[in-house]
Amino acid sequence: MFETIVALATPPLKSALAVIRVSGNGCFDIVSKVFSKDLRQIDKRTALVGDIKNGEQTIDQAVLIAYKGPRSFTGEDSVEILSHGSMLIVNQIIDLLIANGARYAERGEYSMRSFLNGKMDLVQAESINDLINASTQEAKDLIMMSLEGKVSELIQPLKVKLADLISLIEVNIDYPEYEDIEQANSQKILQFADEIIEFIDNLVKDGEKGRIVKDGVKVAIVGKPNVGKSSLLNALMDEEKAIVTDIAGTTRDIVEGDINVNGIVLHLLDTAGIRDSYDTVESIGINRAKKAIEEAELVLVVLDSSRDIDDEDKEIIELAKNKSCIIVYNKADIKNPGEDKISVSALKKDIQPLRDKIYEVLGLDEKAFKSPSLNNARQIGLLKQAKKSMETAKEDTLNNLSVDLISVSLMDAYSAICEILGEKSEIDISKEIFSRFCVGK
Repeated sequence: MFETIVALATPPLKSALAVIRVSGNGCFDIVSKVFSKDLRQIDKRTALVGDIKNGEQTIDQAVLIAYKGPRSFTGEDSVEILSHGSMLIVNQIIDLLIANGARYAERGEYSMRSFLNGKMDLVQAESINDLINASTQEAKDLIMMSLEGKVSELIQPLKVKLADLISLIEVNIDYPEYEDIEQANSQKILQFADEIIEFIDNLVKDGEKGRIVKDGVKVAIVGKPNVGKSSLLNALMDEEKAIVTDIAGTTRDIVEGDINVNGIVLHLLDTAGIRDSYDTVESIGINRAKKAIEEAELVLVVLDSSRDIDDEDKEIIELAKNKSCIIVYNKADIKNPGEDKISVSALKKDIQPLRDKIYEVLGLDEKAFKSPSLNNARQIGLLKQAKKSMETAKEDTLNNLSVDLISVSLMDAYSAICEILGEKSEIDISKEIFSRFCVGK
């Protein structure tokens, strides 16, 4: 039984209305103490109009929507109070509810209760926060698939395959006398392992693309001083975000900005020009630029097309060699570097070739925008963990280890998959055996 919690569900700002959410097995009793109507006999979702009262004093006139558990967001009795949007009134109502037995909710506690009461799995719970923070229509559409449970459905075939293989091994170990049962030999285990590894690889591949749609991409703009990095940032953002002068070393710290390219948010980082410098402040900026290269997912190396590439340019290109990288030739209005190169004129805001190349390098197709995917770091990390366990099981099989040892790695993979959904990873082996093999009938 959960104690009753209360919190403001709308932003803490002056507005026409505010929504105060109360939830817990005792919430109808607590709200009835401060409301002009009794909620304790409610057995279905009900809307009520009345007064919030502190003794004889009326705090506010409000609309209440009462939800009878388990048919509520949290799975327990819940009330949403629609009060006037004065923060004075809101705080008085919350204080009054706390005085009558509720407590202030912790961050995420309503969603946690929904998860613990089986109203949603962990993937769906994570999607709530993602949905609140979505910055593009494309990201919102992708996240809605998670909230609707379509992403969780991707994992079910994987769970079934693993449970099939684990239970096959266990029935062979526990019931060797049943000769009509399929044998969990090396060939069978390797076949299952290859299928599962391929399945996981596809989920990870789709998940990485989905993460880009959902979260965007961190892009570092780097190059020597005065090649036009800040001008390029301004052109991409279509605003004067960074200071531009003819003086080398004007940019000494990271300048940030976000743009939307065909539904993908690019988190742009304009960096200090990279060169040898004895200026202390400029050197700090240069070090930060090098760090930005390390942390970026995409690096735009900007070169001056009006000049020949020198050793400093080559050194910067070398710094970005292990990253997804685009070489950008700026100042094409002065000298065109050639048709085979990505050339732009940041000064004249002629940068469409770069926009097209960025989208091409990201490697996104229509499927990435339209298909559900496991697309956050936790989910992708657990998929990779499951794959590693499967590779261990495959290696152990090739090395002719006993099947009971191989099953340890298989259980590790199964546990990682269940952890994605927030489920317990214990398999009821006897249940699996009887449901699949009808042993002992």
